[in-house]
Amino acid sequence: MPEYAEDTDAALLAKYAGGDQSAARMLAARHAPRALSVATRMLSDAAEAQDVTQEAMVKMFKIAPDWQADRAKLSTWLYRVVSNLCIDRLRARRGGTEPLDETNAPADPAPTAPQQIEAAQRAQLLHDAIERLPERQRLAITLRHIEELANPDIAAILETSVEAVESLLSRGRRALAAMLASNRTDLEPLT
Repeated sequence: MPEYAEDTDAALLAKYAGGDQSAARMLAARHAPRALSVATRMLSDAAEAQDVTQEAMVKMFKIAPDWQADRAKLSTWLYRVVSNLCIDRLRARRGGTEPLDETNAPADPAPTAPQQIEAAQRAQLLHDAIERLPERQRLAITLRHIEELANPDIAAILETSVEAVESLLSRGRRALAAMLASNRTDLEPLT
């Protein structure tokens, strides 16, 4: 497998289409972690996010024989598939109670117990606020600020223009600011 580390995604897909399972393992190692991260953030359910990631990877392998590298980057195509699968699942959930997943707040270098509590509260408030955003704003915010993708890549994933992405991000940020403003006292540092 290490000999494929320098291969492009298109080359790996072609090798997989030719029957090379090592190429499939390299593609999965390269793309599954970020797909899982997006799905987890969108769905707030680790098991469901794993299901979405597996489904997206299966779709990727199914398109391998027909992949046209000049049409799109594989990572962009895969993010689009993951986001569409997540949106489908979120829509199917409507009407029921959505379970909240534990937050994954980054650890401070040497956090004290109060600092850990504060960080968890802040992360949970932000997580809850992001959960309340409309689906496309939530996805745009997640892809831009958590996955750190560029706006043109997000536009390709969402199948929209860069201007529309900027609008989604702007509306999402304003909505988050408004939601979090009501929790301003909860966000103040513990003393």
